Amino acid sequence: MNAPTRIRPASLVDVDVMVALHAMSFEDAWPRHVLAPSLGMPGSFAFLGMIGSVPAGFVLARVHAGEGEVMTLCVDPAQRRQGLARALLDETLAQASSRKAEAMFLEVAEDNVAALALYFARGFAEVGRRKDYYQRKDRRADALVLRKSLSAV
Repeated sequence: MNAPTRIRPASLVDVDVMVALHAMSFEDAWPRHVLAPSLGMPGSFAFLGMIGSVPAGFVLARVHAGEGEVMTLCVDPAQRRQGLARALLDETLAQASSRKAEAMFLEVAEDNVAALALYFARGFAEVGRRKDYYQRKDRRADALVLRKSLSAV
């Protein structure tokens, strides 16, 4: 049986945990000097996903001028496939909607199959592409720009 999942607001006191989770999740992880200021941007908000008492993932987003943006979402690879990313995304969509965002945007690597499946299942659609946006060890990957209307959230 899996430990219960809980989502709670995150803040600057959580930044070191968030940096560590990001490093576990991405080759091009954000360092503290990038993540910390992003938390303090006007309109930004974040949620930390807990599995039991263990921080296992987070999402960082913002709302500005009627548009929301998921800046990053990650889950510890050892804790994936338990619904935490979906719970973090759903909480983010609800928060953006409550902040009067009409649409939510995000960028995701074209080779991030699990993330694409989550986003498409939650109603996001591709609206653009940034060629060779992500640097991989041996190649580059395009970023897909996705959008979801929040009118029904």
